[in-house]
Amino acid sequence: MKIFTAEQIKNWDRFTISHEPVSSIQLMERAASAVAGWISENCKNYKRLVVVCGNGNNGGDGLAIARILYLKGFDVDVFISDPKGKFSADAAVNLKRLRDISGISVRRFNDIAEYNFDDKTVILDALFGTGLSKPLEGEYRLLVEQINATKNIKISIDIPSGMFADRLPESDAVILKADYTLSFQCWKRSFLHSEAGKYTGKVEVLDISLHHGYLEETPTRYFVIDDEVVEGIFRPRQEFSHKGDYGKVGMIGGSYGKIGAIVLATRSALKTGAGLTFTLAPACGYEIIQTTCPEAMFIKGGTEYVNNFGIDKDLICGIGPGLGTHPDTEKKLLEFLKSYSGPVVLDADALNIISKNKKNIERIPEKSIITPHPKEFERLFGRTGNSFERLELAKEKAKLFHIYIVLKDHHSQIVTPEGNVFYNVNGNAGLAKGGSGDILTGILASLLAQRYTEEETCLLGVWLHGKAADFAARKHSKESMLPTDVIDELGNVFKELNKEVKSF
Repeated sequence: MKIFTAEQIKNWDRFTISHEPVSSIQLMERAASAVAGWISENCKNYKRLVVVCGNGNNGGDGLAIARILYLKGFDVDVFISDPKGKFSADAAVNLKRLRDISGISVRRFNDIAEYNFDDKTVILDALFGTGLSKPLEGEYRLLVEQINATKNIKISIDIPSGMFADRLPESDAVILKADYTLSFQCWKRSFLHSEAGKYTGKVEVLDISLHHGYLEETPTRYFVIDDEVVEGIFRPRQEFSHKGDYGKVGMIGGSYGKIGAIVLATRSALKTGAGLTFTLAPACGYEIIQTTCPEAMFIKGGTEYVNNFGIDKDLICGIGPGLGTHPDTEKKLLEFLKSYSGPVVLDADALNIISKNKKNIERIPEKSIITPHPKEFERLFGRTGNSFERLELAKEKAKLFHIYIVLKDHHSQIVTPEGNVFYNVNGNAGLAKGGSGDILTGILASLLAQRYTEEETCLLGVWLHGKAADFAARKHSKESMLPTDVIDELGNVFKELNKEVKSF
């Protein structure tokens, strides 16, 4: 799914109006009907709605939604700034339509302080849309603060009021903190970054049938990894095939006291389908690895830490889980990277070793995949002021070194050497545990060994990781799920993926 800027979305509306053709008020009605349908389906236990509307088109959406939901049987109260104020043309039409129906009260914002919000009331936020250009102030700031202070379910229409679509909020900004955001047609970039995303709640993207031609013709560098993207990448296993068709992967890592990390990486590589899996680790981990991962072949890489990276050149390597940073390990890793020409997957201590000297980054083979969390990224490339700036720096470095960067975050970002950015939107906070990154390393290395391209590997691998985590959370809860639970769910993800791909 493409991600467009606020300006591109506005142009998409115009394109739809001119090419269908459909009038702007009809398009607003289409959007309002989509929201009303979602609320009718998902808010059956709530019968009272408070809709706060601005004077622009987002407010017009809210006025139309209020009318539709009232006719569906909801008790609706609407709050606006000034009944005699200046509204956009389409908002004015919907205000008149609303007033033509008896039973809906239209009040002023300053009346909301005395309103009785019972626990069956849902608040709909239709104050400002993506056209907002400055932080909230005056009566709007006060109104949002009052709404945020309530314990009621809050639903924002298209975007939480006070938030920008294409930039992050200022530190002292007041933004409506929604439980749900019903976004029209596509994600907004700000939703996908922690500084702004914490205000959106659960995001639901509603299809309002904007013209498909604009979607296909309009370029962007930003995308969301959705099921359609994944199904276009995934290749079901062929019946007449053998282990040689699915590549050889070498997981390198482990040190005394950290053997569990390389076990997790090895197990996830096996479960992701590599034809042959090798684990290069120190001898102190031999019994553990052979017992927990009998399908993998063990290569001795040292005694208590790895000091020998001697592997076959036809192995695709995933390096870093539990590796440690012993001086001998550091020396041998850097020598290996200098002599190895193929792409590798680098994580954890491999990145920590590389970050000790900025010149080490030049040793990363082209087309390699690195998977830093924010602190590891900072150590590698320097500090940035926020996650937007970090992403821009990642784009610069991916292009400079011709590598793929997986920026691990709540919505991980995959940055390609061409400057494209793919956001992953599955996964959950249950992955905020030691060992989760080791699993991802194994998944990526296994897919790369199976001859997926580097970009395909990143997109499919991060999606698989997140999807398995969602399955694990449903079964065990985010609090109690373990990285091993995520590995165990990979099989169920593949079963579902095979079913979807083969159903076409």
